Amino acid sequence: MPLVGLDVGTTSAKGVAIDETGRVLATASADYPLARPRPGWSEEEPEDWWRAATDVLGRLPAGPVGLSGQMHGLVVLDAEQRVLRPAILWNDQRTAAECAEIEERVGLGRLLELTGNRALTGFTAPKLLWLRRHEPELYGRIRHVLLPKDYVRLRLTGELAVDAADASGTLLFDVRRRCWSEEVCAALEVPLEWLPPAHESTEIAGAGDQAAAALGVGIARPGPVSVVLGTSGVAFAALPSYEHDREGRLHAFCHAVPDTWHAMGVMLSAAGSAAWLRNVLAADLVDLEAEAAKWPPGTEGLLFAPYLAGERTPHPDPDARGAFVGLSVRHDRGALWRAMLEGVAYGLRDSLELLRELGARPESARVSGGGARSELWLRIVASVLGLPLETTETEEGSAFGAALLAGVRAGAFSDADDAVARCVRPRGRIEPEWDYEQGYRRFRRLYPTLRPLEEP
Repeated sequence: MPLVGLDVGTTSAKGVAIDETGRVLATASADYPLARPRPGWSEEEPEDWWRAATDVLGRLPAGPVGLSGQMHGLVVLDAEQRVLRPAILWNDQRTAAECAEIEERVGLGRLLELTGNRALTGFTAPKLLWLRRHEPELYGRIRHVLLPKDYVRLRLTGELAVDAADASGTLLFDVRRRCWSEEVCAALEVPLEWLPPAHESTEIAGAGDQAAAALGVGIARPGPVSVVLGTSGVAFAALPSYEHDREGRLHAFCHAVPDTWHAMGVMLSAAGSAAWLRNVLAADLVDLEAEAAKWPPGTEGLLFAPYLAGERTPHPDPDARGAFVGLSVRHDRGALWRAMLEGVAYGLRDSLELLRELGARPESARVSGGGARSELWLRIVASVLGLPLETTETEEGSAFGAALLAGVRAGAFSDADDAVARCVRPRGRIEPEWDYEQGYRRFRRLYPTLRPLEEP
């Protein structure tokens, strides 16, 4: 029986069909446009997701479907379940004032205790408050609030539902108790009846993209961490019980495995830094990798701060900015490339150290994402983290994890652990080989010097 996973991503829908051993039978994808109607805004039409989803599913073998997708996006429907406006996405930055309002209304300490997170512009709740303030007539017509993949679920099945893993990213969910927070919703005056019933991921075959991606590389229980070298960078650890960072530097969410939680650090420009620098240098990737490999670890004192789009972990600062520091006349484009790879690895190390403070004790990491195709980058990340990195046989990411959830719901696997044991297989292992401790200490001193000057 084919098992199908569909990931409703930021710029495309990606699908994979696998068999009950995890062998990939087919893949498909379909793109859709991302709109930026004003600086800092990011929106998409839910109908575009639906068209892409039907296209992708139509090119895959039929079978039980699991869903994953971009987190935090706001989809609002009226009483007839019609979309009221374009969805506001996770990378939209318009809600700074609403974030401050939420932390004042609920109290930062209480918000962290209940939701595991502080109010950031990416989350769903600030977007609702923004609509109430700026589009009151439309706000008055809202009767249903959904996340992106769950709008696709509604169109596929007619069911209004969300999983605990994805709901954790709304800032309206009691993460410890795995249910909607009556206290937060009351403080923010958000009607509970707008929110869909919440289920475990294995019950409805769905999860937010990071939880699904972690499951897809075998992170079902505490043990190895997941490291994602995507446009953003993620360090993800499954936890045996609910814990949250008291300063809100990490995200604490329900995992896709029942009665399990996870914490993760997110840096906003990982492979995004690589894409930016490659474009600036107008160079071939193979050439850049070869030239970077000629430079020694530390690149003779050259450091890169990867805060090109602000930062989230450990610095929740949308105004943070990137920099190259320590340039000399000896440094060429290969040096710039290596320093960029090292700077992203240092950013991931920041998240790993915070995960260790919460009790994570990883002895290895599973790595995925487009950046994982770079052997040099994997060697650098392994060395900076001080952990062996393992790659897995499949590179289908969140869609693969969603297919595993489809298999659990359909009864092909007894539970998520059984799905991982039968379908996820390591392919390669990269051991740490260089000493980056001094470089990391220097990197830790960079951020305070890069904060914007206060206006006089």
